[in-house]
Amino acid sequence: MKNKLNGGFTLIELMITVAIVGILAAIAYPAYTNSILKGKRAEGRKAVAELMQQQERYMTQRNTYLAFTNAAGVTTPASAATTFKVFSGDSLVTSAYLLSADVCPDGAGGTLAIGDCVRVIASPVKTDAEAGNLRATSIGTRDCTGTTVAVCWK
Repeated sequence: MKNKLNGGFTLIELMITVAIVGILAAIAYPAYTNSILKGKRAEGRKAVAELMQQQERYMTQRNTYLAFTNAAGVTTPASAATTFKVFSGDSLVTSAYLLSADVCPDGAGGTLAIGDCVRVIASPVKTDAEAGNLRATSIGTRDCTGTTVAVCWK
């Protein structure tokens, strides 16, 4: 009688294991990425609220708001970077959103004066089609530019 050593897996066992791992990964990965995206949106909402508070403080000191643009962390006017935090999170390198501020729309196709209203905008560093840019105004309106508005401010 021959002594047969059984030292490995059969091809069928290996294929079943790979299929199970594939199914679990197909379920877990989208849930994981969605969770990460929700966390980044929360970071963006927090940054908008903080910048709005900074704008209100600026308004009480100078009787106007400060509009500025932000391209990759470079603000125009440059004084905005020293006056306000222009990114979300702890550092520009790891931030999920870049912040800017402009005049509020008046609802009739025009804009209000910068001394009357400011709109704070958080633009995602990586594309977020569902939420897009998160926006809030000093008169209390909040919206976003994404395809699913319900995910923006919840």
